[in-house]
Amino acid sequence: MNLNRTSNEQETILKFLKEIQSYSPLEDHSEKALANICFIQKVGKNEVLQEIGKTCKTIYFVMEGSARIFYLKDGLEITEYFAFKNDLIVRAESLFKSLPSNKGIVSIEETLFVGIPSNALFSLFDEFHDIERLFRILIQTVYLETIKRLESIQFQTAEERYKGLLENHPEFIQKIPLKHIASYLGITQVSLSRIRAGIS
Repeated sequence: MNLNRTSNEQETILKFLKEIQSYSPLEDHSEKALANICFIQKVGKNEVLQEIGKTCKTIYFVMEGSARIFYLKDGLEITEYFAFKNDLIVRAESLFKSLPSNKGIVSIEETLFVGIPSNALFSLFDEFHDIERLFRILIQTVYLETIKRLESIQFQTAEERYKGLLENHPEFIQKIPLKHIASYLGITQVSLSRIRAGIS
């Protein structure tokens, strides 16, 4: 563990390592190697973590708070992905192609992240195959969530999508402005308000 960290930072890193190993376990030496490249980053409400037009060079995990990936279309922000406690958030298309992204990452509220520099992480993959396996599973999980959202827009009504959101992610409604929920569902805020009124 990095001796320059505060006790709170060390505790956060340990919590992070424990949480991600629910997907796939790590050997002790692999866990230590991964811990050594992690860092802590805390941001305020509505603070941009990664700007549109920049290349993604860091993978983030939400330890406290929430964040979202968004892009601009016709001058409007469209939300593609939400991340809450213990979720990974990454612009994967930029990370793996090493190209600037047309998407950004912004916090929804005051949020605490564990960050991992991608170059340092990728350099561990050849030596620690259990780390590579773990992050392959984590990235696949995020990818499948995105596919699930796109398929819901294709095959479900707006009301069905909203009800599914209520069932699977009740925290969305408590924390997130309606305009972001509406864009995530692929509908207008007026349509969302109408659906909410019909359900309540």
